[in-house]
Amino acid sequence: MGTILKGMDRVRWHELTHAYGSAAEVPGRLSRVAWGDARTGGSALSDLGLWLGELAVFDVTVEAVPYLWELAATDSVTSRPGVIELLRTILEHANPPRIEVQRAAHRAVLDGRGVAEVLIRDEDAVVRAAARGLVREIDSHVCDSCPVVRREKRVGR
Repeated sequence: MGTILKGMDRVRWHELTHAYGSAAEVPGRLSRVAWGDARTGGSALSDLGLWLGELAVFDVTVEAVPYLWELAATDSVTSRPGVIELLRTILEHANPPRIEVQRAAHRAVLDGRGVAEVLIRDEDAVVRAAARGLVREIDSHVCDSCPVVRREKRVGR
């Protein structure tokens, strides 16, 4: 059995920012979501929502998204539907002054589509519903910062 949030200590969180300033407290909140009970995890997730994506996306959002995908896919996490909704929120928000940050944050969410596909088949009905909503959002995502990816069928190959 692997350890969740592995490698989080290699991120220089104190050098990153979120909606209200320094992102130094983000790893603590991610840990509370990972190992806290429903109340603790929910409170930490609420903070992360405000910091990472409710108002806009930030440089810390880009670093946090892979850990959010990991939390969403970990059965022992009590607030998985909320984590999935936060990923969806991140995909919906922008950062026009820092378009490269917006593009990277969106790309980090879009790159997790395979995880969302697995979550659609989860045992928890609430997780399945949240994952279906996120997949729909990913598949229909269009914004000024993200280049349109064309899906072409290869015929004869």
